[in-house]
Amino acid sequence: MQTHFTADQLADPQIAEADAILRKCVHCGFCTATCPTFVITGDERDSPRGRIWMLREVLESPETVSANTGYHIDRCLGCLSCTTTCPSGVDYPHLLDIGREKLDKLVPRPFADKMMRRMLGMIIPYAGRFRMMIALARIGWLFRWAMPAAMRAALAKIPAELKPFDRVGGQNAVFSPDQKPVKRVALLAGCAQRALDPEINASTIRVLNRLGVEVVVRSEAHCCGALAHHIGETDRAHHTVRAAVLAWYDEMKSGGLDAIVVNASGCGTMVKDYGHMMKDDAELASIAKAVSDKCVDVSELLDNLDIESILQPAPAEGRGKIAYHSACSLQHGQKIHDLPLRLLRQAGFDVVQPLNGHLCCGSAGVYNILQPEMADELKARKLDSLDKTGAQFVAAGNIGCITQLNRKDLPVRHTVQFIDWATGGPNPR
Repeated sequence: MQTHFTADQLADPQIAEADAILRKCVHCGFCTATCPTFVITGDERDSPRGRIWMLREVLESPETVSANTGYHIDRCLGCLSCTTTCPSGVDYPHLLDIGREKLDKLVPRPFADKMMRRMLGMIIPYAGRFRMMIALARIGWLFRWAMPAAMRAALAKIPAELKPFDRVGGQNAVFSPDQKPVKRVALLAGCAQRALDPEINASTIRVLNRLGVEVVVRSEAHCCGALAHHIGETDRAHHTVRAAVLAWYDEMKSGGLDAIVVNASGCGTMVKDYGHMMKDDAELASIAKAVSDKCVDVSELLDNLDIESILQPAPAEGRGKIAYHSACSLQHGQKIHDLPLRLLRQAGFDVVQPLNGHLCCGSAGVYNILQPEMADELKARKLDSLDKTGAQFVAAGNIGCITQLNRKDLPVRHTVQFIDWATGGPNPR
């Protein structure tokens, strides 16, 4: 792609970075076939190629930008399916980050949208606040008729079941195995996940302890910062990232860490990007990179351990048929797809994959709250493909997907919960 930035514009490090990204795009259009929003609307402005053109306009000719540009950029899920497809290696996620930050300053958001984003940024990254919101929302649902459309859409996404609050992550803790540890890792307990499903962290710790891994949890790392980062709450995101980076780096220096384990793939994608995100921070650049280099998805860690040694004998009829939903942040963001499939099969499950598994389920952080119509259509498509597999369960690696797709007649659980079940833990149903 040809660009025409002025020397003054290129003096801005973000625009200089964006210029290098833009020049890699050759307009081939391969990305359009794998973009969930383009598949639904057929509108070029809802495709990665179209958004790249608009992002160039935002950065190169800001005076021409309108609210319509913001409308189509906001409809991007950030699923990164386009990055898997792109033959030219266009760094779309970082271009999107730069463009969104600039766009937020150019086109003021409607008051209701701005307040909704601010509220989400103040609540969801804090597990206790989020759980309280879930409880209050159950009452608020009775009065939804008097609420704005955006608030009604948000209430509709609140889970019907209020599960016990996950205490893991509320304070510093060490979970030690019965034997001498073979590894020592830090676990990101997470924010929304603690309010939505306490069993994911519990299963993770049990499986790792059985394998001889000592698990450290630091309460300062209460959130990865992804949610705030992607909805434009930049200062809040940087504050959260700073706290997590310093806590984990302190643990790396004092007790030593073999890895920083993340069991929510959206968070893992964010933590693995800390080095890039903080590259211009004189104080934290090298520390953030050290943290990113230590970050692994829980499936990556399990693949380096001997799970065969802790597997329980499978029933004669087998452990059941599982459909594997490959979370976008795992398959596209972290380029991990086959590994969880292999682990589940190793654990004795019959694993199948749905058609169009590369397309997003519509969760995408809080996208399903901010863009409910598009999210609901993507959810319906994904559930239809999962139903057609004939599976009894669905395995996934991200809390957003799990919450978005879970149904009583088709339980969606984390991959590590199935590994836990196969190694002596509770039935995830």
